[in-house]
Amino acid sequence: MRASSRFAAGLALAGAFLTGVDAAIQTVTRSGRYLYTADGNRFYIKGVAYQEQGAVVASTSNPFLEPSTFIDPLSDGTACTRDLPYLQQLGVNTIRAYSVNSSLNHDSCMQTFSNAGIYTIIDLSLPGNGSMDRNAPTWTTNLLDLYIETINVFSKYNNVLAYNVGNEVVIQTNGTAAATFIKAAARDVKAYLNSIKSSALVGYASIDGAATLLDPLANYLSCDPSGSNSGATAIDLFGLNNYEWCGNSTFEAAYAGVEGDFAGYNVAAYFSEYGCITSPPRLWTEVGALFSSQMSPVWSGGVAFSYFPATSAQGQFGMVTISSDGSTVTTSSDFTNLQTQYAAASPPNSPLQSGAGAASYPSCPQQNSSWLASTTLPPTPNYAACQCLENNLSCQFTPSTNNYTAIVGALLDYACTLIGQSGGSCAAISSNGATGQYGAVSECDPTIMLSYVMSDYYIATGANAQSCSFGGNGTVNSKAPSSASAANAAASSCLASASGTSVPTLPAGAPSPAGSSSSSGGGSSSSPNAASVVLADARTLMGMGVVVAVGIASGLWTIA
Repeated sequence: MRASSRFAAGLALAGAFLTGVDAAIQTVTRSGRYLYTADGNRFYIKGVAYQEQGAVVASTSNPFLEPSTFIDPLSDGTACTRDLPYLQQLGVNTIRAYSVNSSLNHDSCMQTFSNAGIYTIIDLSLPGNGSMDRNAPTWTTNLLDLYIETINVFSKYNNVLAYNVGNEVVIQTNGTAAATFIKAAARDVKAYLNSIKSSALVGYASIDGAATLLDPLANYLSCDPSGSNSGATAIDLFGLNNYEWCGNSTFEAAYAGVEGDFAGYNVAAYFSEYGCITSPPRLWTEVGALFSSQMSPVWSGGVAFSYFPATSAQGQFGMVTISSDGSTVTTSSDFTNLQTQYAAASPPNSPLQSGAGAASYPSCPQQNSSWLASTTLPPTPNYAACQCLENNLSCQFTPSTNNYTAIVGALLDYACTLIGQSGGSCAAISSNGATGQYGAVSECDPTIMLSYVMSDYYIATGANAQSCSFGGNGTVNSKAPSSASAANAAASSCLASASGTSVPTLPAGAPSPAGSSSSSGGGSSSSPNAASVVLADARTLMGMGVVVAVGIASGLWTIA
């Protein structure tokens, strides 16, 4: 370990590094399969993962040791200023943040990194209930609103390179139907970015795997289902979490296969994570290969994992340790070795942007036994339609406990079991990425789904008040239709605009992009707006779709 420096010394060093830096960081855009800065130079991501690890609970259901909580790395201006000299010593131009809290202030960190010429790749998901569940994915209003609100908060910063709509959602062939929801997320996020005239790219970070999984996944996320060479549903940036190069390996042993697999890929690709930990300290000799003329025709750099300590199923990662009082940074051999390799990296400035070629979007992979994703995508979740529906439902979910996330799933199972026993169906709240069939209410958040099936049962039993109780968690809506025909008519009217695609909008009360006032130095907004309330519910409720899909899969109700 190298001698650590105190925070005061770090501040002085930060000032030295910032001298003469142009605060107007250049915009990075994609031309064909390559990235370029505004002056026409090829841009390579020379990055590091920058996120302290949250709480990790090891269990059979968490084989990857994914955290259940998170620490927003871009909300603590003091910590970002502390770390800046070390990031500059590493020579990075990009950091990847895996989870951020849109209710906090990020001005200090984002400005600090922008002034230093450092871009950010921001994952839009949150651990647990704020992520697309790989076992039972959905694309609903609360997840879309969570994504859009994060973009809304970060749209005022000039150093957001890309937003990731997912990380390792698809990990095996029997879960490839989840790709339809990832692609729908990319479609809607891209539409929103275009509507606010943002140049940020839309990305996805994939687990590494066999070519039989990786090839169709990458091609599906960058394809055009319409066959009209449109990029409306395609990602801009495919990230591969690749740990194949261990120790002092070689291109032939570690990268030749994946290089060939992506040789003809149509959008930009990079290693969204790399840095095998099996033989510490890490030598990082893969940097020389990744930024060489041999790999630059295919790859646009990568993100080394991880600046902060992190535990995973592979082992213990990390290049620095932070003292308990947060003031001291101590670097390791991993840090020094990466610093040396990044300093030596000199990728070619080719092809010229004028020769990068026009964007092309091929047809999508055909479904087969190992690739299940349909080219019929879920609709754009419509918040207004779902709210209209909720207001017109005869039996509304009014939980008897503040911890209502603990009961929504069980109540959905129970309500749909009752409906199934009476000959009905919960198809309206189901979604299937393999068949391309999505129930009319499947885009709404789980509490509205629950109110919908509770209302269905309530009306089916003759509008008996007791049928709306559900253990004291339901209340009859006296203003809603009480007959089946009137209820169906009201629901149909609300959901008439909820099919197909549209440009997403934020819920009422949200500030316009880059229009919210905020103070520097970090901390929460003093007066939360309506969108903050909606998104607080979104973060809490995102996992409920899992229960819905599990209930369907286990046969608890009939799918029409």
